[in-house]
Parts: sequence; structure tokens; C-alpha cells
Amino acid sequence: MTQAALTRRVYYVELPLFGDWDDHLEIRAVEGGVQVVVPHIRTGFDAAESQARTAALLAELAEHQALGDFTLWVYTPMELPVAARLCPGLTVYDCMDELANFRYAPPELHSREQQLFTQADLVFTGGHRLWEAKSKQHPNAYPFPSSVDKAHFAQARADLPDPEDQTSLPRPRLGFYGVIDERFDTELIAELAHRRPEWAFVLLGPVVKLEDSELPRAANLRYLGMKSYAELPHYLAHWDVALMPFARNAATEFISPTKTPEYLAAGVPVVSTSIRDVVRPYGERALVRIADTADDFEAACEAALAERRQLAGQERQASADAFLAELSWEQTWREMDRLMTSARQRQQTQATERIEAADD
Repeated sequence: MTQAALTRRVYYVELPLFGDWDDHLEIRAVEGGVQVVVPHIRTGFDAAESQARTAALLAELAEHQALGDFTLWVYTPMELPVAARLCPGLTVYDCMDELANFRYAPPELHSREQQLFTQADLVFTGGHRLWEAKSKQHPNAYPFPSSVDKAHFAQARADLPDPEDQTSLPRPRLGFYGVIDERFDTELIAELAHRRPEWAFVLLGPVVKLEDSELPRAANLRYLGMKSYAELPHYLAHWDVALMPFARNAATEFISPTKTPEYLAAGVPVVSTSIRDVVRPYGERALVRIADTADDFEAACEAALAERRQLAGQERQASADAFLAELSWEQTWREMDRLMTSARQRQQTQATERIEAADD
């Protein structure tokens, strides 16, 4: 969205806050030029009414800001009702995951996605496996695997200070950052922590939808909580291996982890389970080690630790850097923008054809 904001106004609508106040919008500009819009909705209404009240606020925003021929960009079908009173010139469904496969997915998610497919002019997917599924449901679907801010994560290769809550942990350190939920293979991590008590496992991120009893516990397994985007290179700079221990289940079938190129840009060797969009291309190019069983994952971590300061490790990282050189959010946005321009042209052509057919 910061790329989009270089050439157009961008309003990023967050989930509402609820309280004892009159309905209103808080709008603030953030670095990069994006306008962050936070609806404030009075408490006491059900979900449908709250979304309708949010829709009224967004309609007022569109009118007051003179948003004429604008693009509606939707990340989740569940929030489609808040756009019910908007009249976009183009609708993009940016489908980042198969949300219906997640634990506690709302029952109306499927029907709202079908409605969004009907409305959307374009569907962008967060990876190739997801594109394979969504391209069967929409004629104009295109895959956009995660890109990376290389300069941001490459800071980890410099001599950054070790974060305070990590300094006491011994080496080697094997780390993960991200949401810890049903996609995270708790059994695998528990087994690895048991097998290798001399390894320190560092887990960053919020725990979501998991009971405390479902989380593995060990002296060498540390949950350090959620960290900001700016903090991540500082942690990565002091990890010996970066982990992607995803479970193999319905919730992970379509994921395309953003952290894959981020870990590589940080210069940290990576070990992952066999997630489709990690195996292809990262595993096939030998940029990421792939392992599923505890035996294989442990062996892959051992190999990564042994290789890091050897010539083979340097060659692997050089190959990763060459691959990452072809990735950037700028390139991603340019291609998205091209597709949106083409969609607009299709609309104009179809409108002209309808007018000509009516005249005939």
C-alpha cells in the first residue's frame, strides 16, 4: 500500500474500535503516505448493525474526500458489508489465505467470499498454491507470492545489538516469528526442544486460538511475545537458524509464508516443513532445507548450523541473494497496477460495446 500511495491516495481501513462514543472515523497519516482510517463505533449493536454503521461512515468519507472513480481493495470477505454503500470503479480481492480452513472460521465466510468473487474485477492471491484454487472460481485471478523489503531485513547482517529479552539465551539459537496458532506444529517443536536441550528455541509472536495447555513448555523454549516490524532484524541478527515449523493440515495447505524471503534476506539459514509454496521454489532451489519428521527436521537444523560458516553456506546464501534480487514490492506493485489498468480498459471496452449494441 505504500507503493500504491506514491501515485494515488490510499485509505487503509482498520477494524473498528467500540466504546461509549458517537460513531466517527479517526484518520491519521503514517510514514509512506497511507491514510489509516479507524472507525469508532458505539457499543451495544450486533455485528450486522455495527458493520452497517461502519458502512455509513465510509460512505461519508468517500463523499467528503471526493473519491470519484476509486478502487476498492478487499483483504477479507468478512468485512465486505462495510463497503456496501460504496460505488467503486474497480474491485480487487487480495486473497492472502484460505481463511475458511482456519480454526473457528465464521460460517458465513464462504458465502461472503462467493459474493466477493461476483463483485471483484480482479483476484490477487498470496501464493501459487492459493492461485490454483482461486483461479477455478474467478476468471481474472493472478498469483503474487510474498515479496520482501531486502534492505530492512539485511540489517540483520550488521552488528545490531542483541535485544534485552534475548541476551541471556545461549547459542545456538533457533528462532521463529509469526502468529502461533493452529498452523504452528507444536508437537514438532516440543520434540525438538526435548531432543536438543542445548539449543535455545526463540518464539516471537502472539499466541492465537490455542489454549495454554496446547503450547509446548521446556527450559530451552522461550516465548518472547509480539515484536514490531522494526525490531525483527535485531532478533534475526543473533539467530543461528530461522525456523518455519508449520503443521501439515488444512490451515497450511494454501499458505505462502512472507517470512521465507525475509529470513533469507537477513542472511540466516532456514529450515521449513514441506509447505507447497516453500518447497516450490525455495526448496527446489536448495535455498531452504525441507523436513517434516522430527528426525529429519533435527538433522536439517544440525546441517544448517554446521554449514553456516563454511563455504557451502556462503554459496547457498549467494544463491539466495541472487534469487531475492528479482523480488521487490516495487515490482509486485507495478504488475498489480498493470493488471488494474487492463481491467479498467476491459470495462471501457465492454461499456462501449453495450452502447453500440443498444444503438443497433
